[in-house]
Amino acid sequence: MKLALLVGAAALSLFATAAFAEDYAGGAVKTMEIGGKEVLTDAKGMTLYTFDKDAVGVSNCYDKCAVAWPPALAAADAKPEGDFTLVDRTDGTKVWAYKGWPLYLWIKDTKPGDTTGDMVGEVWHTAIVK
Repeated sequence: MKLALLVGAAALSLFATAAFAEDYAGGAVKTMEIGGKEVLTDAKGMTLYTFDKDAVGVSNCYDKCAVAWPPALAAADAKPEGDFTLVDRTDGTKVWAYKGWPLYLWIKDTKPGDTTGDMVGEVWHTAIVK
């Protein structure tokens, strides 16, 4: 009985540390509280990241980079909303951006709430609402 209560309490604490807060961009981008910070995620709860080698309105992650760091692609009919804009990529796709900075996923994150891409190569950063 005590073990079941402990397991249940542990499971509840996990949900408390990674709770969804807001939906943006028609639900394509959400926020989740992770470690006391409001982190941007995709619709599935996977952490989004920014890349220091990008510029506002410019995505520079292609080829091998985009395999490891898939862009947060926008639907063809997506519309900008507040701080969430769209950036045209050279391959003809559009990627979601926060305050102009393109957003990406990290292939090594395996479940919602993972932030294993933060500070990879000292150029990738968890996208945090500011």
